[in-house]
Amino acid sequence: MKFTKDHEWVSLDGDVATVGISKHAADALGDVVFVEVPEVGKTVTKGDSFAVVESVKAASDVYAPVSGEVVEANDALGTAPETVNADPVGAGWFAKIKVSDASALDALMDQAAYDEYLTTL
Repeated sequence: MKFTKDHEWVSLDGDVATVGISKHAADALGDVVFVEVPEVGKTVTKGDSFAVVESVKAASDVYAPVSGEVVEANDALGTAPETVNADPVGAGWFAKIKVSDASALDALMDQAAYDEYLTTL
């Protein structure tokens, strides 16, 4: 699992990356009340907003950690947005993206680097 400075996580299985927000981000947001996931077939570009998460505190964009095509969206979050709080790095994933360039993951942080990054915030 790799992480971005915007608190997204990505897990690669072959050429498909599963993407969500980190536990830190879910905790900081508070109770998630709405999630908008991207449409299947949408092309996303690394760094661009591709989903939205709203909590009782704020609405936030979720940024694509990789470029590619959305091949699956976690539509269950539409009726159960609280899943993002309950299991942010498991059942609370947002989308699966067929990655156009897997080397983009090399620039992301591993768990240890992300944990270190969190201490600087």
